[in-house]
Amino acid sequence: MRRKIGTLIVFSYLCKTMQEKDKNTSNSAWVSRLMNKYTITLLIFLVWLAFFDRNSLVGKMQLRGKIATLKKEKAYYQNKIEEDNRKMKELLSNKDNLEKFAREQYLMKNKNEDIFVIVNK
Repeated sequence: MRRKIGTLIVFSYLCKTMQEKDKNTSNSAWVSRLMNKYTITLLIFLVWLAFFDRNSLVGKMQLRGKIATLKKEKAYYQNKIEEDNRKMKELLSNKDNLEKFAREQYLMKNKNEDIFVIVNK
């Protein structure tokens, strides 16, 4: 009986020791994997690509934002061009419209006319 208790104590001691070794070994295994020269090189390379390279991820995100802004401007100016073309066709198609435009925009008049500008406040 005494021998069984002694064996049990030794066995439990060895189990605890092995568990502590396994914990230390697993931690050191992770540390050794992270400190591997290839892993460090890969991490440095990824950081370089993400932040410092000419084609970095941060730069690409900024360019995407700029592209979106430029597309909005392009759509605005295309609509403006279409509207101006429509107005130009309207002015050139009818002489009365052209005369009205010249009188309103450039204050043109005939020789026997006076111009009165009324400004609404």
